[in-house]
Amino acid sequence: MNEGTTVFAQLMDFLPSYEFRKCVERYDGHFKVQTFSCWEQFLAMAFAQLTYRESLRDIQACLLAARPKLYHMGFRNPVFRNTLANANQVRDWRIYADFAQVLIGMARPLYAGEDFGVDLANTVYALDSTTIDLCLALFPWAKFRKAKGGIKLHTLLDLRGNIPTVIFMTHAKIHDVNILDILPVEPGALYVMDRGYVDFARLFAVHQARGFFVTRAKNNFRFRRLYSHPVGADSGIQCDQTIVLSGFRSRQGYPEKLRRIRFYDAEKDKRFVFLTDHFDLPAEAIARLYRCRWKVELFFKWIKQHLRIKAFYGTSENALKSQVWIAISIYVLVAIVKKRLHLDASLYTILQILSVSLFEKMPISQAFAPSDYKNPEATSCKQLILFE
Repeated sequence: MNEGTTVFAQLMDFLPSYEFRKCVERYDGHFKVQTFSCWEQFLAMAFAQLTYRESLRDIQACLLAARPKLYHMGFRNPVFRNTLANANQVRDWRIYADFAQVLIGMARPLYAGEDFGVDLANTVYALDSTTIDLCLALFPWAKFRKAKGGIKLHTLLDLRGNIPTVIFMTHAKIHDVNILDILPVEPGALYVMDRGYVDFARLFAVHQARGFFVTRAKNNFRFRRLYSHPVGADSGIQCDQTIVLSGFRSRQGYPEKLRRIRFYDAEKDKRFVFLTDHFDLPAEAIARLYRCRWKVELFFKWIKQHLRIKAFYGTSENALKSQVWIAISIYVLVAIVKKRLHLDASLYTILQILSVSLFEKMPISQAFAPSDYKNPEATSCKQLILFE
């Protein structure tokens, strides 16, 4: 019944330790390491993410306060802030990036049957980026503007389960559209992106790789209509056209036909023009697909609010990337636990429960069980009346 095991240790049992050791060996993570292993570093940083620790000193104070339980949580030695700071600075961040990809590979099959609002057999991804602002005085390597630093997280989100499948971490100066040059394209998959990714030569490369894209058209793009398709009167679709680009450079970048759909959103009183290379889906489905793109915005909002990726425990590039990848690992781990334990609670609720029960010694499923506690009824007592 796991009566002598902490909830934290049971949570870490969901992680494939063999795969973690393979990641460590791949980058020689234990070179000259005597006491504080990469696994202990991961556990300390995971504890910080789950309990919202503010600093290295905060992590040290909380773990030392629970010193009798550290061994049963996976720590072989006490965790001191200088040791953890040095590990974050010198141990290759790619260890944790590769391990996060292992967890993503575990999570995606669990959510393969999830409904995201559109009935499609294809895998559907949302592509977008978010900027994390940094203090340029503390992070001089992350220069963004004259007096401002920052990094970008370019994320490809699987809309089934909202699992991030690919994350590129770059300087904030890198424009979003450049990610299309290195993005692995899955044949048959649909990529939904905003108009910041409209570069017709790069979109044509996605098309040639047998992927499909849905994006918004820019206001000034030039085209020639070849023919129109019938649309429903009450669907919000105003036109469904097959077009070719007429601009000289855009025509060179994308020489084949495109589909142009104009949609009127009555709720927002706004018109949207979509471009896609998918000619078989109904126009209404294309409009709903683009609406689903907002899930990636919600993902960015969620991780910024509930994980430690806006305040960092180290100032080096390696420490920052290690912390971000461990945070992503925790997000995916919570998603795995939700499916493995068949929990109905949201990821937010699960994370909040874990944050206050990590040191408890009880079955992890019991932590999420609905409480049957009732307030005891008021009992009569012979209390003297002081004032009448």
